[in-house]
Amino acid sequence: MTILPILDQVRKSSRSLNGLTADRANKILLDLANMTLAAVPQLLEENKKDLEKMDPADPKYDRLKLTEDRIRSIAEDMRKITELPSPLSKILEEKSLDNGLYLQKVTVPIGVIGIIYEARPNVTFDVFSLCLKSGNALVLKGGSDAHASNTIIVNTIQKALQKNGIDPHIVTLLPAGRASTNEMLIADKHIDIIIPRGSQALIDYVRENAKVPVIETGAGIVHTYFDETADLAIGTSIIENAKTRRVSVCNALDCLIIHQNRLGDLGAITERLAFKNVILYADPLSYSALKNIYPNDMLFQAEEEHFGTEFLSLTMSIRTVADIDEALEHIARYSSKHSEAIIAEKNDVIEKYVNAVDAAAVYVNTSTAFTDGGQFGMGAEIGISTQKLHARGPMGLEALVTYKWIIKGKGQIRP
Repeated sequence: MTILPILDQVRKSSRSLNGLTADRANKILLDLANMTLAAVPQLLEENKKDLEKMDPADPKYDRLKLTEDRIRSIAEDMRKITELPSPLSKILEEKSLDNGLYLQKVTVPIGVIGIIYEARPNVTFDVFSLCLKSGNALVLKGGSDAHASNTIIVNTIQKALQKNGIDPHIVTLLPAGRASTNEMLIADKHIDIIIPRGSQALIDYVRENAKVPVIETGAGIVHTYFDETADLAIGTSIIENAKTRRVSVCNALDCLIIHQNRLGDLGAITERLAFKNVILYADPLSYSALKNIYPNDMLFQAEEEHFGTEFLSLTMSIRTVADIDEALEHIARYSSKHSEAIIAEKNDVIEKYVNAVDAAAVYVNTSTAFTDGGQFGMGAEIGISTQKLHARGPMGLEALVTYKWIIKGKGQIRP
């Protein structure tokens, strides 16, 4: 069964968003936040159906799981978005030409945005909130793992839209299954951009098969470099937080790079990781430093496959380097250009790292766990772009608009 009639309806409905005021969008989001909290029991019940089909050991399980606290946080994020200024109708540039023409460059919605994502039902709320406030219609293709959760979320959203007199078809959840994904990817007359959120395999598949323009939100292969000048207490806390705060997210630490002159501190650095059952794959020098210190059943010698891997679990690799240049070389080889960090006290080392590392977010003496639209003051994010065209890093409202030129004249014609 073709999804083109569904996409036709979304495109037609998107025109109802023309002239949507910030006040009206905010009213819808506030109503949705309240309706979401009122629907907590139903949301958890539908989410439970999805969870029962997934192995709790699967890295996606934590992303799939909704809790009352997480739902309350989602509702709070929607309220925060209402406090942000509208990205629409901003005059980016204006000028008068010698021939009397008056030009304005003005921000406008992109149009219809497609999201392809895996077991992350919170994404459904986040991307709708951002798309509504930026005047965009939304086509959702969630994974079958989260179909029950996504269905009730979209139903709740559509009720909030209907309550406020907006065509509910501006947000549409496509049927589960690969067929609708494939058709969506080539629907360039119906969808303006597609943003994939999920594994590297999903992102690669979308990029390789899409006719619709794609904004990549890449997987996170995240490094933290512990320099010779690093503060031990600061570094220990940062590494624990970046690795163990929430292991299933794309900004979680995957590889610790340590200066060889600080191997004597490696036992202290990893002590908290041992208490949280983090499995370490260490190169020869770091393995020797940790042998008889770190629990034997959680310490292994690293192979090539353990570098450049997004673990999404309580697993981390360690690489020893002789200097910052070697650290930078390792990052350049294995990074996914998502989030990278340095722990150091020497300014010239820090500056060299910040200037040389090619990533959407580069951290100095703080945790990569902050790569998040909410943490960056965006209210939420539609994804974390690892590419360099249009948007990079957490994508909030400003990344969901384009612009058009408006030219006003008094009868001028071009000679």
